[in-house]
Amino acid sequence: MRAFEAATRRARDAGFDVIEVHAAHGYLLHQFLSPLVNTRTDEYGGSFENRVRLTIDVADAVRRAWPDELPVFVRVSATDWVDGGWDLDQSVELARRLRSVGIDLIDCSSGGAVARARITTGPGYQVPFAERIRRDAGIATGAVGMITTAAQADEIIRSERADVVLLARQMLRDPYFAAHAAQERGVAFSWPIQYIRAAPAGSPARGAR
Repeated sequence: MRAFEAATRRARDAGFDVIEVHAAHGYLLHQFLSPLVNTRTDEYGGSFENRVRLTIDVADAVRRAWPDELPVFVRVSATDWVDGGWDLDQSVELARRLRSVGIDLIDCSSGGAVARARITTGPGYQVPFAERIRRDAGIATGAVGMITTAAQADEIIRSERADVVLLARQMLRDPYFAAHAAQERGVAFSWPIQYIRAAPAGSPARGAR
């Protein structure tokens, strides 16, 4: 617990405004959550109450170490994609408990506990997890997973299926995704002044505001 608290303080000292507890994808906290991995027989294994204990305690410790006015996210694997594993119903209940200790948003991903999982992927395939947790746990959610266009992200937010859309690979493929999305959706934006300098006349970097 002390290591999580110390990392939280370092993040704030470094100037970050948001912090996320990673409890997904087979990492430490997910290993406690998933009955496919957690074979403990003490107070951290067996029942749902025991398996979520560490994640709740860590989230609570991070929330206490982080400024009240700044948000704390928790990333979860909403399902292990394997019968008998961690699933969406358990994720909803975990989200309720995380909300009670002051967590602001659940970042809804999936998988990663075991290699034998068979995941059906496609554009926005994890959005239903964010939608269900948002509705049933009463907490803000982030949608992830093969969200690659501005129109797709816009629809998710407008239909209230999630509160934010979080991108990773698409931002790697197109580092200017945010600017291109703004142009596509007709939203005014400004390029950094470093980009405008030396831009040729008529280029988007010179004309967009």
